[in-house]
Amino acid sequence: MNAVKACALDPMPFVKAFDLAARARGFRAEPLATVAGIPLSAYTHRASGPRPRIYLSSGVHGDEPAAPAALLHLLETGVFDDRAHWFLCPLLNPTGFQLGTRENAAGVDLNRDYREPISDEITAHIRWLDRQPNFDLTFCLHEDWETKGFYLYELNPDARPSLADTMIAAARREGEIETAPLIDGRESTAHGIIRPDIDPLLREQWPEAIYLRQHHCRLGYTLETPSVAPLTQRISIQAAAVRAALAEFLLTRWA
Repeated sequence: MNAVKACALDPMPFVKAFDLAARARGFRAEPLATVAGIPLSAYTHRASGPRPRIYLSSGVHGDEPAAPAALLHLLETGVFDDRAHWFLCPLLNPTGFQLGTRENAAGVDLNRDYREPISDEITAHIRWLDRQPNFDLTFCLHEDWETKGFYLYELNPDARPSLADTMIAAARREGEIETAPLIDGRESTAHGIIRPDIDPLLREQWPEAIYLRQHHCRLGYTLETPSVAPLTQRISIQAAAVRAALAEFLLTRWA
């Protein structure tokens, strides 16, 4: 994890480290765009035979370094193996990552730009997404500067078996869970779990998770670690939650 920490705030070392680790594990790099001289790429790995299609993204907000670092850590520790077809977008906001800002260098919050995109980053990302098959499960990795504990959003309109409790239990072993009844302006249904009942068409601005729910996947999670925690702990919390969710999903539904 020390190598992850060293490149967590500088986009080029992170991009190079992720690309090297991905190619070493058989992933195919797909360039989406170049933003201020920094490559924006997606990575895919397709196993042989029928497998679930699982998508993970991070780095859409540039002031949330633990999320890309956690995705790199999961990649380097072999989580993305032949149990599934993997689709990874590790750094969606490279200029924000470089500046340490939520928005990109043009001042656009990329996680509100998915309904009628104006940014080069999200326009390129959507073009790539539209070339992919539908996913069986999605994760969007984030941080929250206003909470003290880990929490997650679950988008599950078909009421499929939930992975939320499994992720909360795994995250609790690494750090604090957010227990407030109101989190990010929304009521929690249990400690650290938000299940918003939303009609995407009624929202003027779409985050990535809503775009995915509307067009690509009916089971999706947004994971939020508390930015007040140390970086290494935030990475551990994210990684533990994702590992636990994948283990349950792949064992109980795709064994």
